Amino acid sequence: MVASAEKNNNGSDTTRKGSRGNWRNYAVTIVGLAVICGAATVVGQYSRASEATTVEAPSGAVGTSDATKLDLPVKPTVPVTLTVYEDPRSPESRAFAQQYASTFSQLLASGQVEINYRLVTGSDRQYGGTGAQEAAEAAACAQDQGRFPQFMDQLWQHQPDPKTDGLKDRKLLKQIAKKAGKIEHDTFDLCLDRNQRQGWVKKSQETYAASGLGPVPIVQLNGHTLADPATQLTPKKLTALVTKEARQVAAAAPASPAPSATPTP
Repeated sequence: MVASAEKNNNGSDTTRKGSRGNWRNYAVTIVGLAVICGAATVVGQYSRASEATTVEAPSGAVGTSDATKLDLPVKPTVPVTLTVYEDPRSPESRAFAQQYASTFSQLLASGQVEINYRLVTGSDRQYGGTGAQEAAEAAACAQDQGRFPQFMDQLWQHQPDPKTDGLKDRKLLKQIAKKAGKIEHDTFDLCLDRNQRQGWVKKSQETYAASGLGPVPIVQLNGHTLADPATQLTPKKLTALVTKEARQVAAAAPASPAPSATPTP
């Protein structure tokens, strides 16, 4: 009986030791998983931070004298270039864009002009917050899919009061992208959520601020800044200026050489 009891006691000890050993293994496994997950989180955060600071231009962007391509072109490779500076949070930019929408469409259809849009974010400093920055990044993400004009059209229609900083809400920006249509939303959301165009938008604002051009809207015709578009420009006057510039460019262009005659055999 004593021997039996000793055997049982030894068996119990063995069982307890085995249990402790199993729990020790589980604990090591859990700690190991925690380390791996923690490392993955750090890597993910580093990756997102790197994307946010990288100045990577969206698809189709073009540049001038600046090494960074900051302009988003619509209808490129024509004789006259209009460069339009606009701030997605600015009521003045919205009013200008809506007033000139049909004029821009007619000019583009005429084949005389391309329009380069320069996104700036000075309204964030004026009102506080980050709505202009967020909206400009979203517009650049839409440009990656060739839907910049459509996105901006919807943004102007749904622009919230700038004092509320409503454009900082990425849910709203994603809804605007859906209204723009023909945007692959997983790609757009990834671009926006990973801040892939943050560095590019900041560079655009820095360049604009250093230029001393003044408040938006700003319109440049082949690099020449037009005086105060909000008060001194009209759609009719802009059309006349573009037509005149196109004629001057055409007149200054060297004549194409006449095709050589095909020798008679």
